[in-house]
Amino acid sequence: MSRTAVMEGSFAVAEAVKACRPEVIAAYPISPQTHIIEELSKYVADNELSSKYVRADSEFSAASIVYGSSGTGARSYTASSSQGLLLMTEVLYAMAGTRLPVVLTGVNRTVSAPITIQPDHQDTMALRDTGVIQIYVENIQEAYATHIQAFKLAEDHDILLPVMVCMDGWILTHTFEPVKIEEQELVDKFLPPFVPKYRLDPKNPLTYGSYGDDEVPEFRYMMHFAMEKAKTKIQLIAEEYKEIFGDYFGGLTEAYKCEDAEIILVAMGSVIGTIKETIDQLRSEGKKVGVLKVRTYRPFPAEEIFEIVKNAKIVAVIDKSISVGQGGQLATDIKAALINKKTPPLVYSCIAGMGGREVNINTVKYIINKSENSLITNQVPDIDYIEIKRQYLE
Repeated sequence: MSRTAVMEGSFAVAEAVKACRPEVIAAYPISPQTHIIEELSKYVADNELSSKYVRADSEFSAASIVYGSSGTGARSYTASSSQGLLLMTEVLYAMAGTRLPVVLTGVNRTVSAPITIQPDHQDTMALRDTGVIQIYVENIQEAYATHIQAFKLAEDHDILLPVMVCMDGWILTHTFEPVKIEEQELVDKFLPPFVPKYRLDPKNPLTYGSYGDDEVPEFRYMMHFAMEKAKTKIQLIAEEYKEIFGDYFGGLTEAYKCEDAEIILVAMGSVIGTIKETIDQLRSEGKKVGVLKVRTYRPFPAEEIFEIVKNAKIVAVIDKSISVGQGGQLATDIKAALINKKTPPLVYSCIAGMGGREVNINTVKYIINKSENSLITNQVPDIDYIEIKRQYLE
């Protein structure tokens, strides 16, 4: 039987990872990721989890350790945040290029400078081109379920790519919610032991990541093709999870009250809950608004997004990060998804929530009001920086 417990988001993630029976865990502490790996270390120390737990001397080392362990066919896990994720970057490229199914938690936190420990999406967005699958979660229960699904996705022989579950630091990791913890027997049914297609074995020697400049285009093609396959696999795995556990958290996207919406907001992560609450209020006032939650950012579900927003008049994209010199990364991808379509909706790009600045109901209402004004003028700003404190700019 499943059980329900009120727990911190970090502990819910640790419970999910424990249920997946990883053989190797390697990590280096960095806030706000720390509680996840602390809890996992307790499970190992208390013999609740039979796993090799390695206390690495840096995030680069942690990523390198699971790179090696995954190469031997061991189910492997790590987690990090902010500068720690950036320090892993070199290894993540290699991990994806050698098709190793490591699962990691990207606990979102601003990157420096300036130094802050508050959440936004700058860290994981910087890794969007590594070949690592990225899934952003809205709440703690979804974080729990998505980690279990992530191992199944990564280890699928048609995919064999690392999967990063991205969750907003503090907002999700350090708050408490009732969480449904699934029965171990059912998790084992959903996620059987990993059977590697290839692995490092002294009795059958092979080389991973060897020199091969002539094969680089083919390697990248196969990675991209695996990403495209992942679009279907993610949906199928979400549906299988529902069959076994009774809960469904979406596949690539979730459309909330978008069927007749003239204004559709698009966002990722925990801010979705705030947007849904705002939309419920505005719907009661007769406003036709909806929200599209992009759950899977890589692979990017361009066609599915177009089908959801094609009848809207304007799409307001909320980015909690920025590509300096270009704009919001999600907004850029949304624009690319619509560029060759007939009569696409206007796209209004908003930068909000960076450095942990609050995105509340009033913020969302402001964005919707600006969207309404843009429909009147048929013009949108290139980028709208929401709630900038002008005194800091002088």
